Amino acid sequence: MTDTKITLCGIELENPVIPASGTFGYGYEMAEYYDINCLGTFSFKGTTKEERFGNDTPRIAECPSGLLNSVGLQNPGVKVVIREELPKLALVFDKKVMANVSGFSVDEYVYVCERLDKERQVGWLEVNISCPNVHGGGMSFGTDPNQAASVVKAVKQVTTKPVIIKLTPNVTDITSIALACEEAGADGISLINTMLGMRIDLKTGKPILANTTGGLSGPAIFPVALRMVYDVAKAVSIPVIGMGGVSSAEDVIEMMMAGATAVQVGAANLVNPFICQDIVNNLPDVMAKLSIESLENIIGISQEEF
Repeated sequence: MTDTKITLCGIELENPVIPASGTFGYGYEMAEYYDINCLGTFSFKGTTKEERFGNDTPRIAECPSGLLNSVGLQNPGVKVVIREELPKLALVFDKKVMANVSGFSVDEYVYVCERLDKERQVGWLEVNISCPNVHGGGMSFGTDPNQAASVVKAVKQVTTKPVIIKLTPNVTDITSIALACEEAGADGISLINTMLGMRIDLKTGKPILANTTGGLSGPAIFPVALRMVYDVAKAVSIPVIGMGGVSSAEDVIEMMMAGATAVQVGAANLVNPFICQDIVNNLPDVMAKLSIESLENIIGISQEEF
């Protein structure tokens, strides 16, 4: 008998499989295809203070072993999410959900987090600090330890639920930023967000994406994500959620061996809408083949000295 249960920031999950923000909508859309209660939980679409239309099209560009996206945080705004999206989700999902929050200033992060923290179905706040800081010369909050810490401190003052900070890989030293977030009071870290990339149309010589650059996701970034999860999990004492190119039960186990407590699945959902269900179903068999009795027992074993 294998045990897939894990505990994330004090909340027990039946398994560590979590569809990543931006690839699973607000959940009820995917519930039309299968019972999403089989998941550990999921992170819903990135939500901002005001409604956002997002970037101009084209927003997606394919590439070997992955894809580029430049959606631009399209969402209806937090008030609509609370009024319309969460009630629809409650009809099909009976577990705690992870609320993904984005912002363009500390005040915006605080505004959105304070409101979502009050929602009964929200179990965790996943704060994406990869957004441009419009009050700081365009620098992303997630590229500077001090700015990252400022978001964490402000959000923690208005919330009661676990705050998980989502980090960008587009930095020189992701560990220093993770440590700054932990010191500021973060309850967990999730990584990695997409890597910056671009494609060019050979016929026109112009970038394919209207925004010129976009975020690279998919199997191509898995080794980079795994290395960063390993480094961060070794440095911090709070839970780490690993993501980046995960597309199989074997990938989930590898991420957990690197130090992840739970694992998010992103771009693979866009290729196969049933991928998370498949991973959940395959986990026990893969665990049995590897003689793994409990997933909690393998978290971070790659960091042990042999």
